[in-house]
Amino acid sequence: MSERFEQKAFQQFWQSTSGTIGLILTVAIVLIALLAPILHPYDPALDRDYLARLKPPNVEHWFGTDGLGRDILVLVWYGMRTSLFIGLVSVGLGMVVGVLLGLVAGYFRGWLDTLIGWLTDILLSFPSILLAIAIVTVTGPSVQSVMIAVGVIQIPIFIRLTRSMVLSLREQEFVQTVRAFGATPWRIIFRHILPASLAPIVVQATLSIGTATLEAAGLGFLGLGAQPPTPELGTMLSDAFKGGYSLSSPWTIVFPGLLITLIVLAFNLLGDGLRDTLDPRATC
Repeated sequence: MSERFEQKAFQQFWQSTSGTIGLILTVAIVLIALLAPILHPYDPALDRDYLARLKPPNVEHWFGTDGLGRDILVLVWYGMRTSLFIGLVSVGLGMVVGVLLGLVAGYFRGWLDTLIGWLTDILLSFPSILLAIAIVTVTGPSVQSVMIAVGVIQIPIFIRLTRSMVLSLREQEFVQTVRAFGATPWRIIFRHILPASLAPIVVQATLSIGTATLEAAGLGFLGLGAQPPTPELGTMLSDAFKGGYSLSSPWTIVFPGLLITLIVLAFNLLGDGLRDTLDPRATC
């Protein structure tokens, strides 16, 4: 039964146009980001040509140059690495913490459920970008601070999703059976309930990577993200606007903005494809 489901899910995924396009774009983006140090070693202190400041796209500089004479293609390349790293780590952090709290709240209920519910409501009561700004302001602008801030934003999303899954599974027959045979609560949670809840969690994690990348870019644009000389897509947009290059040299904002859009689009399409595939109603 499991093999048949996996085969049908695999076929369903490749029949999904959004899933296929999202997977191709995601793999391409990840490979390009991973190959950056190999194909083009980057030294922010030396990779400058002040005589080539604000050159439009040409044969030598495909994406043009910025106000310091740096090749925007190289900056975007390395900025994509930073943005992807922030997105993956922050979502991983939010998923681990959120799933654990959701499992505890949904299975044990009682005062634990109430306490975690209050925590979730408090986090959701703040606009996500304002909460992220507050966290980064306290911890100080850096890549690590952005990962923590964006990760905290993701926690209540995974808490609610996991809790709802646990509430629907804890009273089902297979859980009641293993409980009757004397299985401990933690064994039931991690050996039976969590595996049955993985599909929506994986889908949500995939969709959240795009959101996290966008939020990280927003913090970078506000000057609260990666600090110079670390390249980051949001920081590149901020530098272009602060330098007054957005109108006179539009390529300084067009290419970083396009890459942010492409990353968000890739993971959203991949998440949509996974959602259609992992939904049992779509594969039965």
